[in-house]
Amino acid sequence: MDVFQIGSYGTFKVRKLRKDEKVKSFDCGDDELNDFLLNEAAPYRKYLLAVTYVFENVETKEIVGYFSLANDKISLTDFVNKTEFNRFRKQRFVNKKRIKSYPAVKICRLGVSESFHGKGIGTILLDFIKSYFIIENKTGCRFITVDAYSNAIPFYHNNDFQYLRKEEDDITTRLLYYDLNDIA
Repeated sequence: MDVFQIGSYGTFKVRKLRKDEKVKSFDCGDDELNDFLLNEAAPYRKYLLAVTYVFENVETKEIVGYFSLANDKISLTDFVNKTEFNRFRKQRFVNKKRIKSYPAVKICRLGVSESFHGKGIGTILLDFIKSYFIIENKTGCRFITVDAYSNAIPFYHNNDFQYLRKEEDDITTRLLYYDLNDIA
């Protein structure tokens, strides 16, 4: 179990949301993210679509953040054309490792309680996710992906995520990735 001491706020841990566990209250300031944790996380887990983890105060059991993960891949279909995909993979792989898709984990949702905004919780959660897939390489996962809301893009950029494509049609979200091989 990973335990984190956050200043005078206390001791926190990341744990998997239990099957059929119902979160009674959480507010990150985004109704869609709140609704997912409060109402959708359990069904997503039940139907094997995503697994949700909470970041909670060890003593008070208050949930101050959460994230949800699902399997993903980066493939030719993520790019405008084959040339763009080939540029991407040539930068990251030797010729022998050029395949048509590369394993990834998707951050489906990530939210931090409004009372903890600006305290570094989001970065702690991203660092946890990065280390979770590096330590003992549990799944052979190379990338972390996220469809980031446009207002969250600076946060992800500050945590070393990059645009997968230079331009996208959808202006509400952008597909970003982090290469786990970049961890020194």
